[in-house]
Amino acid sequence: MLQVIDIYLFDWGDTLMVDFPGVSGKMCDWDIVEAVDGAQEVLEHLARHAQIYIATGAAESTELDIGQAFDRVGLGRFISGYFCKANLGVSKGSALFFPTILARLGKPATSIAMVGDSLVKDIEPAAAVGIKPIWLASGRTGRVPSTTQIISHLRELCA
Repeated sequence: MLQVIDIYLFDWGDTLMVDFPGVSGKMCDWDIVEAVDGAQEVLEHLARHAQIYIATGAAESTELDIGQAFDRVGLGRFISGYFCKANLGVSKGSALFFPTILARLGKPATSIAMVGDSLVKDIEPAAAVGIKPIWLASGRTGRVPSTTQIISHLRELCA
């Protein structure tokens, strides 16, 4: 049976926007911000039939800050909302992060997918609460939950 995804959660840094090494502070204030290759194409494609939210571990940035960073690279128009420590009250990595998002969305976990580059922060905790995990592995390997879809490039989500 084909699993229908109504909502895609995306990690922020190095999944949709480049997290430049050695640059600190809020991404919206960085001199240079850049979308990951294929991000606009994928979000435009997915937004035709699903809602897209950002589920980030950014500790310094508010919802407004995150939105400003996405607007700077032209991706903000595809995003329905942002989940971060500032508006959830829990950090990514906390056992309550994904359950809190599920409660806010009011949708069953089986209709939601999480796309991220971190096994520990994105894939394993999403799978643990029944969210479909999609690992942007980019050549990395690791032991993944059995329900995990592995992709090496964002554009594979357009297939």
